[in-house]
Amino acid sequence: MSQNIYDQPDFFHGYSQLPRSRAGLDAAAEWPAMQALLPPLAGARIVDLGCGFGWFCRWASARHAGSVLGIDLSENMLARARGFGHDAAITYARQDLETLDLPAAAFDLAYSSLALHYIRDLAPLLRTIHAGLVPGGHFVFSTEHPIYTAPSRPDWIQDAAGTRVWPLNDYQIEGPRSTDWLAPGVIKQHRTLGTLLNLLTGTGFTITHVEEWNPSDRDLAAHPDWAPERDRPTFLLVAARKPASPMP
Repeated sequence: MSQNIYDQPDFFHGYSQLPRSRAGLDAAAEWPAMQALLPPLAGARIVDLGCGFGWFCRWASARHAGSVLGIDLSENMLARARGFGHDAAITYARQDLETLDLPAAAFDLAYSSLALHYIRDLAPLLRTIHAGLVPGGHFVFSTEHPIYTAPSRPDWIQDAAGTRVWPLNDYQIEGPRSTDWLAPGVIKQHRTLGTLLNLLTGTGFTITHVEEWNPSDRDLAAHPDWAPERDRPTFLLVAARKPASPMP
């Protein structure tokens, strides 16, 4: 079973205070870029993997999605999502993405925001998503960028003058990373960019867009505190499709 850090009271309290938790999609720096990757939503059957507070579910419903299934492991997350009120187009369900079960060919879009870096074994999940999409269906997701997840030690490389220039990040060594984010011992999974993209294509997806997100000049004018995000990409955004006909 995945680590259910979001149901730990102290962690959930801290997470609930984040700007994107309080204000939703508009407070997520990468949201405009994610939104640009989405197909038309009117009438679409959507599954949101790691739906959290349900911000995307409600946004998609407001744009006339046919149905939205929001899935999360955390009871706290689902309770908060349901607390925003009933919406006939939205269903929330508790599932572990590590053992996800979806009906075959039931969705036009699978969406996931900042959840896949918690998954230990990504290949089975990708196979489940692929099987759950109709031919021609879309898969749009964000994850923490591999450069961001890579550091595993607090040591720094030093130049000849003894200046600290870069942390030793063990980029090529894939596996779990324990981080102190809102609480000690949060486990995230590091895999290289090549591994992630090859897993997608090996599952049968066609990749249509890859973006190593960083703030634009306009973003920085509005949010000068985002300047450190230009040192290395924080988020990786990917759009992919299940081919409309079987691969030869």
